[in-house]
Amino acid sequence: MINKLVLENLKHRPVRTLLSILAIGIQVTMVLTLVGLSKGMLNDQARRAEGVGADILVRPPSGAIIISGGQMLARIIPVVIEKQPHVTVASGVLIYGTDLFKSITGIDLASFNKMSGGFRFVHGGPFQHPDDVMVDELYAAQHKLHVGDTIQEMNRPWRVSGIYIPGMLARMVVPLDTLQDLTANTGKVTLVYVKIDQPANINPAIAALSERLKEYKIFSMQDYVTLFSPGNIPMLTEFIYVVIGLGVLVGFLVVFLSMYTAVLERTREIGVLKALGASPGFILNILLRETTLLAVAGSILGIALAYGTRALIANLIPGTLVQDIVYLWWLISAAIALVGALLGAVYPGLKAARQDAIEALAYE
Repeated sequence: MINKLVLENLKHRPVRTLLSILAIGIQVTMVLTLVGLSKGMLNDQARRAEGVGADILVRPPSGAIIISGGQMLARIIPVVIEKQPHVTVASGVLIYGTDLFKSITGIDLASFNKMSGGFRFVHGGPFQHPDDVMVDELYAAQHKLHVGDTIQEMNRPWRVSGIYIPGMLARMVVPLDTLQDLTANTGKVTLVYVKIDQPANINPAIAALSERLKEYKIFSMQDYVTLFSPGNIPMLTEFIYVVIGLGVLVGFLVVFLSMYTAVLERTREIGVLKALGASPGFILNILLRETTLLAVAGSILGIALAYGTRALIANLIPGTLVQDIVYLWWLISAAIALVGALLGAVYPGLKAARQDAIEALAYE
């Protein structure tokens, strides 16, 4: 009986109901998209780091753990790293950020191929000249690039020499010497990948390297990829919390306005219900059920829209952003939407429950 009344009340005002569901859905989508982007970008970076085929990563003393920052002298590779027991090959790379979500990576192709087994090319091949660049399929698809095309990066032209399968290192790769010269980092690298002869020797090799390079950050690749989480990105967790707070505020305001207006419009209806013996709890129960139904419908819509944003990103900018579907956050975002909606319904619900039946029946 109550549920039927709730459904009829919502169906009686279809425009307001749909707008409320849409607003709550956008709130849920906003949270899911942000969390999905943070997880997707970090997971993509972790997969590409693993794809290098290294066993150990050496980073300079300065800079954050997983954000590229700071450089170290490349001469430590032949002088220190390659002289340690069990090290079969070490390859330094220089990473230079060109904008917020894009970077260009310089590599020594010979040592990198020895470590990783080489790039798997879809078209073209390795760079042959200092101004050549290799890009992965996703970057090429986003920018509609083909082998032989020219692209502008760092205020200079680059010729695309090859397009390779994603999943290794970076989206754009250029000769290490060229990038060092262009960025005034001659003789420097951002990090060093190290290959060990046998997996059992990884920990002894880390201990030996740590003894020689005391101030450097040295990780096994297995440990390093576990560090790719929002908590290790400065301000990212705080930003997610701010978006969640905005989501709760949006849900609160939308439901508050919707329910408050509904209470004013249904003053005589509430008076009739009270005249028939309905208690304040019964009236409040109806409004809270309506609110819960709106929140549930909005959450379902928001989840569906999150798949839409992922498809949009994958089709328009696959080489810049990656969005994952984080199933755990379906429940979290739905709970956030429900809490915001119920908070917004409390005052209108109490106002309706406290209305005097005689005054409500006389209301025009």
